[in-house]
Amino acid sequence: MAKKIKAIVKLNVVGAQATAAPPVGPTLSQHGLQIMDFVKAFNEKTKDQQGTVLPVVITIYVDRTFSFIVKKPPVAILIKKALNLEKGAQTTGKETVAKLSRSQAKKIAEEKMEDLNTTDLDSAINIITGTAKSMGVEVTE
Repeated sequence: MAKKIKAIVKLNVVGAQATAAPPVGPTLSQHGLQIMDFVKAFNEKTKDQQGTVLPVVITIYVDRTFSFIVKKPPVAILIKKALNLEKGAQTTGKETVAKLSRSQAKKIAEEKMEDLNTTDLDSAINIITGTAKSMGVEVTE
């Protein structure tokens, strides 16, 4: 018999650097979870992705146990990493902070594909280029 689910929580946590501090601690403690159990499990699972922001979906069960899925980093993080950017543009549409080639966008799309709501590579590339444009990154051929 399947366990009864109490809550599903989505957080963005830095790989291998989860702590009981916000946002993790307060969010999980309100559901009665042992925070350090999650912190240890998450940090162990993500030690090879240290320093990268990772979306995590935590399923909390009625018996106060949990399971979690670590997803790929957000598209904006992948774009910043590919271009060595600190942050996107202050005013999008008015300033360009970098250029992203179509091949770089394709590489990011392939990496992020399983988390996107498409199975078509061209559509995935369009999602990546849309995010890039909203960050003030120009996409070149």
